[in-house]
Amino acid sequence: MSFSRTTSRRGFLQSTAGLAGLAAVSPLLIPGRAQAANLSVGFIYVGPKDDFGYNQAHAEGAAAVKALPGVTVVEEENVAETVDVQKSMESMINFDGTTLLFPTSFGYFDPHILTLAPKYPAVRFQHCGGLWQADK
Repeated sequence: MSFSRTTSRRGFLQSTAGLAGLAAVSPLLIPGRAQAANLSVGFIYVGPKDDFGYNQAHAEGAAAVKALPGVTVVEEENVAETVDVQKSMESMINFDGTTLLFPTSFGYFDPHILTLAPKYPAVRFQHCGGLWQADK
């Protein structure tokens, strides 16, 4: 007897976004540190947050993160895969104090995240595309 289980694309994306959010805030869940840290997390979407797909899955993860104590979530949607995303990331870092960024679009990684990450070593850039290589 064989068992086959299929996972919908939306279910997979929701799970991935939820796990990314949990990983981002897991240090806050350690007793004694939950009240001590204030964390500002930025999410940048290439389209609307309610697109019933990729962006919405990340937005639902952001909503779960936002519910945690000591966490502020900053979101911006409809940001093009151009230097506009660099401006959005720098604004979140410089004006909102964001120290953890989730630029969610595939096209945000190269060159945009790769350009800003060396400039802001205290900021953690998370990208779910899996494209990072040590030589970049």
